[in-house]
Amino acid sequence: MITTNKLCKTFSGFKALESITCNIPDGSIYGMVGSNGAGKSTFLRVITGVYQQDSGTALIDGKPVWENPQVKRRIAYVPDELYFLTGSSINRMEKMYKSLYSTFDVDKCRRLTKLFELDPKKPLNTFSKGMRRQAATLLALSIQPDYIFFDETFDGLDPVMRNLVKKLICDDVMERNATAVITSHSLRELEDTCDQLALLHKGGLVLQNDVENLKTEQYKIQAAFPLQYEKSDFVAMGIDVQRFTRQGSVINMIVKGDRESAHAKLHSLNPVLLEILPLSLEEVFTFEMDALGYTFDYE
Repeated sequence: MITTNKLCKTFSGFKALESITCNIPDGSIYGMVGSNGAGKSTFLRVITGVYQQDSGTALIDGKPVWENPQVKRRIAYVPDELYFLTGSSINRMEKMYKSLYSTFDVDKCRRLTKLFELDPKKPLNTFSKGMRRQAATLLALSIQPDYIFFDETFDGLDPVMRNLVKKLICDDVMERNATAVITSHSLRELEDTCDQLALLHKGGLVLQNDVENLKTEQYKIQAAFPLQYEKSDFVAMGIDVQRFTRQGSVINMIVKGDRESAHAKLHSLNPVLLEILPLSLEEVFTFEMDALGYTFDYE
């Protein structure tokens, strides 16, 4: 299990991480999303031991990661900005990885290289951005780590390759009970892949929950009534209204809580129109960020 407690990291007065506490269970795919500069990459670099935290703890199975080779042998990290040895090929990187990780599976590496249709002898610096990310991903998976971290996993990948990478990650987690932590700006990718989702903003953890719970705890209501009601009227009825807008005679609300209870209360007002609709993860993210003041209006 990955655990952090009041994790903080500052760069020249800028708080990249501020008191982050979270628990990431074994055998799960944990997604992290957030505003630009929210601290996602810094979190991965701290939890993989690239950076040392200023305060708080970052533990894997109860052991600190920083300057702990025993723990680091059990993890693999694919950063946003990829780096390979100058002039190296997949074959050369394979040899290096094999010398560093006793768990590295050469057969798996070669099988995945063939699956991705990459030339193992060709210099990686001649690969496209997407091909370099494929190479980094297959090398990391070939380590067969207990914990694997991907920063902007799907960046530069075409739709077919995105689906293939998602399948490989999911299969790895299921077959070996591994744990994957993924950051992405694509909520759609995380929705399809992750068991849990965390939202970061300005270095802090805003929310953390199962993906299904995030989509079911909040919902959208569209309604129209013979009489005109305001947000305060619905709140007084015990409906937890998170957001309220009106377009002509139609009211749009984002609501938390029991759907059947809210429907019964609204139905008692004899609505002309009453629909309860699910929210996508993108809508959940947008509303949460809007509540934090992260919104831009333009004309």
